[in-house]
Amino acid sequence: MYTTVVENFPGVTQGIQGTELMQNMLEQCSRFDVEISTEIISAVDFSSTPFKLWTGLPKSVNLQDFIQADQKQYQKLATKIKAQPHNVEAQAVIISTGSVSLKLNLPNEQKLVGRGISVCAVCDATFFKDKKVFVVGGGDSAMEDALALAKFTSEVTIVHRRDSFKASKIMQQRVFNNKQITVLFNSQVKAIIGEQKLEQLEIEVEGNSQTYPADGLFLAIGHKPMTKIFAHQVKLDERGYVVTAQSVSQDGVQLAKQRLNQQGLIPLPSMTTVEGVFAAGDVVDLRYRQAIFASGMGCGAALDAEVWLGRLLHSQPG
Repeated sequence: MYTTVVENFPGVTQGIQGTELMQNMLEQCSRFDVEISTEIISAVDFSSTPFKLWTGLPKSVNLQDFIQADQKQYQKLATKIKAQPHNVEAQAVIISTGSVSLKLNLPNEQKLVGRGISVCAVCDATFFKDKKVFVVGGGDSAMEDALALAKFTSEVTIVHRRDSFKASKIMQQRVFNNKQITVLFNSQVKAIIGEQKLEQLEIEVEGNSQTYPADGLFLAIGHKPMTKIFAHQVKLDERGYVVTAQSVSQDGVQLAKQRLNQQGLIPLPSMTTVEGVFAAGDVVDLRYRQAIFASGMGCGAALDAEVWLGRLLHSQPG
């Protein structure tokens, strides 16, 4: 949604705007008489079937408060939402609410996303050939982004607020061994400068502010899955991602083992800890975060949901 040009999606030969790709997918679905409803799902109840979903918000709940609410605040809002009658019922639900990249919350930041500011180095590195770019972060993602960018750009600078990285030792070593990458420890981006595109960054280094010319700023400070309405409904891991048998985590491995059948297969790998509730995309995937990967997971979840509904249909009397 925040990507300008997408070039790493199969079949897209000349690149396509992120929003246009989304619209094309929507129109493709419309060809098959799919009912599409653009509503806010504000609360769910997966404790029994049919599952209950609430759309919209009661007058007593402000939209901005709902969006910005943390988990604890949302639970209070959910009590008000669920005091109203639910208006959607389902025998199967696919959760694909995605994740959002954590931001620096600086003035001008959102305005320049796609105009020098990016949250995906793998997606956008080629647009910054022979340019000066900065990466904010200190984990493995930041190291991977810096190394990917170093293949195309003229200069990469990592900005990290602490005096050491939390990334794995091997990833740190690769960064330190790369002559194109400079590291600024004990540093923070304090201001983003530019009108139509990113031009400069004000960075505080060891307590002193300096201005640096910049063509690109890549944020690698983490992602937050959009799962607050699903807490206490399906199992979430410690990072807030929905757990399925496909999750690349200890929780996912445990669920996969529980679901193994006599043939050594997992019948419905995209199913969550609640039977009939499935999940796909960046709400599950904490590793790849690519549109094509999320699309593939969505396909799998749809096929699993279809099998599940078929089982329900055949289990009913008559």
